[in-house]
Amino acid sequence: MPELPDVTVYVESIASRIAGQPLQGVRVASPFVVRTFDPPLSAASGRRVLEVRRLGKRIVFILEGGLFLVIHLMIAGRFKWLEGGAKIPGKVGLAALDFPSGTLVLTEAATKKRASIHLARALDEFERGGIEPLASTLDEFESALRRENHTLKRSLTDPRLFSGIGNAYSDEILHRAKLSPALLTRKMSADEVRALFEATQAVLKEWTERLRQEAREKFPEKVTAFRDDFAVHGKYKQPCPVCGTAVQRIAYAENETNYCPRCQTGGKLLSDRSLARLLHDDWPRTIEELEERFPAGKPAARSS
Repeated sequence: MPELPDVTVYVESIASRIAGQPLQGVRVASPFVVRTFDPPLSAASGRRVLEVRRLGKRIVFILEGGLFLVIHLMIAGRFKWLEGGAKIPGKVGLAALDFPSGTLVLTEAATKKRASIHLARALDEFERGGIEPLASTLDEFESALRRENHTLKRSLTDPRLFSGIGNAYSDEILHRAKLSPALLTRKMSADEVRALFEATQAVLKEWTERLRQEAREKFPEKVTAFRDDFAVHGKYKQPCPVCGTAVQRIAYAENETNYCPRCQTGGKLLSDRSLARLLHDDWPRTIEELEERFPAGKPAARSS
């Protein structure tokens, strides 16, 4: 799912092309993408775009006349900028927004269509309450972090606490901070909170600027949660760039947590429930045990 850096660059790239222009119309290829009926989507046609804004992981087109077109890309939703009146791609195309300068096409390369378009008169229902991590002070960050007692991974990705951080960048932030994803927020020391705050700011700023530079010449096309230069996210079994230890993961539902056991958990392995059920008492508890049993740092295959 596109997160704060990716969505920020999408917003900037879209705004540079359509800000101040009228939305000539919205063509919909998949009716399921439109999640509101009052006001009707047709009410957006002809209205000038006053601003394009990020709201968490959503992209908001602020239209004249007090209307807001809100698009959530979810996991597989992406944008393409094409010539005006371009056709909507057959298999992955969901909708197209036509402007005098070109057409913004919304696609989703997934069997389950989860991306959404809302047209609303207010943004209240989309506000999740999380603070903006790049605009917060250390005190504000700590207050949000300790509001509830959860693991760091869960807290960083909770939109009620922090806006725009998801699965990928939370892994990168925690690796940079050298903190375990399983550490409980109310057990953190002041130094650990500061390290997390500084890592959050650094990682999000660095990646926003990197993606901004990539999009300087053309519309962003490689929006992905798996980047070659990530330290741990999507790097299961690959060497940690800091210490060389094989990156480990905890898989659950459709997400996974990636971490370095030497840099982040003091050499301890966090229990992957599916592997723990498979291995029972043979589940290795430290990276040394793992490397002894599986010399290449490759745990036993998952059961199907």
